[in-house]
Amino acid sequence: MTTMNIHHITDLSLPEVQVYSHLTEAQLRNRLEPDKGIFICESPKVIRVALEAGCQPISILTEEKHIEGQAADIIAQCNEVPVYTGSRELLASLTGYELTRGVLCAMRRPQPKTVEEICRGKHRVVLVDSVVNSTNTGAIFRAAAALGIDAVLLTTTCCDPLNRRSVRVSMGTVFQIPWTYIPSWPHPGMEQLHELGYKTAAMALTPNAVSIDNPQLMAEDRLAIIMGTEGDGLAQKTINSCDYQVIIPMQNGVDSLNVAAAASVAFWQLRKR
Repeated sequence: MTTMNIHHITDLSLPEVQVYSHLTEAQLRNRLEPDKGIFICESPKVIRVALEAGCQPISILTEEKHIEGQAADIIAQCNEVPVYTGSRELLASLTGYELTRGVLCAMRRPQPKTVEEICRGKHRVVLVDSVVNSTNTGAIFRAAAALGIDAVLLTTTCCDPLNRRSVRVSMGTVFQIPWTYIPSWPHPGMEQLHELGYKTAAMALTPNAVSIDNPQLMAEDRLAIIMGTEGDGLAQKTINSCDYQVIIPMQNGVDSLNVAAAASVAFWQLRKR
């Protein structure tokens, strides 16, 4: 065994494992005391990325066969962190457990950073406004990390990036790319971005919009790409406050893309060259 701190369980209602079985996302996040918040990381690959990024593990839940298998290196790295294990039948009763490859890890939420800290020295950032779908949020993070975006800012109305599904869809990139919440949007948040030296580009279907391959837009030294909520997109007051209004040219009568797909196109086209 790689650790002696292993606990065999037969009941998911035990206090030690309720974090995996009974707590809601809001309870995990602990809005009243954010410094005590936690999140759940799923699958060995994503857990490894989180650990490499410095996230602090609290406990591990895994099938017994994985203790000396695909979770062995994780358990060794986590030293004396308690490891809870049970039968596959017991753990399969957890919603979505079959998708986790048999290993879950509860971790402490990292302390949030300021917008200034996140944006320091960054040339390309994305601001995500009111995107509430966890799958879209995770996909945006994965695209941002893969396609040249240096940091992610989110309005407080967005889905939590450390939501279990968001983390899973992102494939752990929520731990690789800097991110934080912008406290007040669009004002004074917009002014804050401008003070930090960014030109702002609203992805919006407007008559005055320029194409995403506009040479002046692509040549901006520091650019904040503003992505709006599913369905309604950006509020008019946000669009009016941006330096650019930008569209992705469409064909075959299609008027728009899903926000995560549109973000991927925008990130690739507007990356810093």
